[in-house]
Amino acid sequence: MTFLEQVALAPYTTLGIGGPARWMATVSTEGDLVWALKFAAEKDLRVFVLGGGSNLLVGDAGFDGLVVRIALPGIARDGDCLRVGAGESWDRFVQYAVENDLAGVECLAGIPGTVGGTPVQNVGAYGQEVAETIVRVRAFDLELKKFVELMKEECGFGYRTSLFNTDPAEGGAKGRYVVTRVDFCLHAGGAPQLKYADLAKRFAEGSSPSLVEVAEAVRAIRGLKGMVTAAPDISGEYPSERDADTCSAGSFFRNPVVPVEVLGGIASALEIAEDKVPHWAVGNDRVKLPAAWLIEQAGFPRGYVMGSVGISTRHTLALTNRGGATTAEMVALRDEIARVVCERFGVSLEQEPVLVS
Repeated sequence: MTFLEQVALAPYTTLGIGGPARWMATVSTEGDLVWALKFAAEKDLRVFVLGGGSNLLVGDAGFDGLVVRIALPGIARDGDCLRVGAGESWDRFVQYAVENDLAGVECLAGIPGTVGGTPVQNVGAYGQEVAETIVRVRAFDLELKKFVELMKEECGFGYRTSLFNTDPAEGGAKGRYVVTRVDFCLHAGGAPQLKYADLAKRFAEGSSPSLVEVAEAVRAIRGLKGMVTAAPDISGEYPSERDADTCSAGSFFRNPVVPVEVLGGIASALEIAEDKVPHWAVGNDRVKLPAAWLIEQAGFPRGYVMGSVGISTRHTLALTNRGGATTAEMVALRDEIARVVCERFGVSLEQEPVLVS
C-alpha cells in the first residue's frame, strides 16, 4: 500500500468535481486499513473513507487529511448467504446474485458505487432496499480500535438512513465505523419483485420474468432516466461512453417525509385538489412526497441550466456537471432549488450526497 500526496479527488467521483486530497491510500485488506489509520493518527490527520464516489460532493478546496479508498474485494457464498467485500462493485454483486438465482436485490441493479456504501445510506430503489437482505456488517470501530460485527438490528436502518450516517446527537454513530464487509441473506429460487408500475409494465401480464431479466429491465429504466451513473474504475478512469447526464451523484435530494397536513398547503399553492398531490402514506399521519415533482412544480424543469451545472435532461432529481463545474456552482444550484421549493410549498429538501470538505 502506498500513501500518495495531493491526489485529485474529482476523477474518483461520479460528479467529477472537487479539489485534492492531501493524502490518499487505497486499501485492499483489513491489514491495510489498520496501517492507513495508524498513519493518519501519527500525522494527526482527519480521515475520510471513499468507496465508489457515487454519492459525494467534494468541496473545491478538497480534503486536508487522509482519504482511505476502500478496495476490499471478494464474494463468498454459503447457501443463500453471501459475504461481500466492501470494495466490490455493487452492480457486479447484483449480477452475481441474479445469475445464481438469488432473489432480493434484483431491483437494485444499475446503482453505482461499492457494496460498503450501501448499508450506510440504506440504498433502495424500485421497491427494494438493502436493509431487507443485510444480516451483518463488519467494520472497524474507530472508538474501540478493533473490528466488530454489527447485526442488522444494530444498524438502525430507516429511509436512506442508518447508524452509520446518523449524527451521535440523534442516536447514531456517524464517523465511528469503517465498513469492510457486508453479509447478505437472499432467497434461492425466489420470485423477483415487481412492485413499481414502470418496472411491471416492461413484462407481459401473467409472465414470469427471471431475476436476470428484471435486473436488465431495471438497468434499462435507469438508463432512460440518466440514473445509471458512470463510475470510475480502479484506476480512476470513466467509461468512454459517459454523457453529461451521467455526471451526477444520482438523486441529489431525498424524497421528503412530512405531516399529512402539508398536502393541503401544496394543493392550495398550485390551485389543485389535494388528491392530485402525489404522495405515499408512511404511517403515523405522515406522507412521503416525490422531490422531483416538487422541484418541477417550483419551476425547475429537466434540462434547467445554471452556468456549468444543471438538472439532468432525463431526471429532475439528478443535478449534473455540464463540464468544468465547481462545487460552489453546484451548491448555488442546490440552494436555489431548495429555497424556492420551501418558499412555495413549505417543504424542506435535504441533500442526499455526502459533502466532503
